[in-house]
Amino acid sequence: MKDTATVETVLPPAPGAEEYPALDLANTAIALPGGHFADLLGTPAAAGRWLVGHGLAPVDAGLQEMCAARMRSLREQVRALLAARIGGHPAPPGALAAVNDALTRVPTASPLAWDPTQGLHRTTPHPVDQMLEQALGILAANAADLLTGTDSERLAACDSAPCNRFLLRSGRRQWCSTRCGDRVRAARAYARRTRAATD
Repeated sequence: MKDTATVETVLPPAPGAEEYPALDLANTAIALPGGHFADLLGTPAAAGRWLVGHGLAPVDAGLQEMCAARMRSLREQVRALLAARIGGHPAPPGALAAVNDALTRVPTASPLAWDPTQGLHRTTPHPVDQMLEQALGILAANAADLLTGTDSERLAACDSAPCNRFLLRSGRRQWCSTRCGDRVRAARAYARRTRAATD
């Protein structure tokens, strides 16, 4: 696994990721050349930094592994929906259910509870849970907007293997970054030289 700080500085956000945080969420699992992989949500601290960077959590949120795991799970479901949309396939039912669940779990009021000591009373969810539910709900709503809005026609997967990031196409561009575009152009030039040498 690569150092996430290094990956963040080498790979800028993919086109569209600044407008759609859900697209940026999907791109936090990064396949790199040489069989390497980077997970920008791989630890609670990294997941917390990502949320803070997107204005979805305070700096002192104190995420635990369970919270980071829920973010990674939503990311995989959003990735599945993006891949289905790009490929023209039906949306996976499990991914739809997970995103819809995140949409409907946003806390709007304190739940009602009962116990023998207090009787009926309002409970206060753990502040981190509330913050995470809110963040996941916002990301799920953003994913729904991306998948159903006019920009959905511009959704694409990066055309540079092994990259697995998504982007919004602009013109003919099919790469998520200059680095990926350079890698494709270098591979094409090498293939042309190799063909010319064998002809």
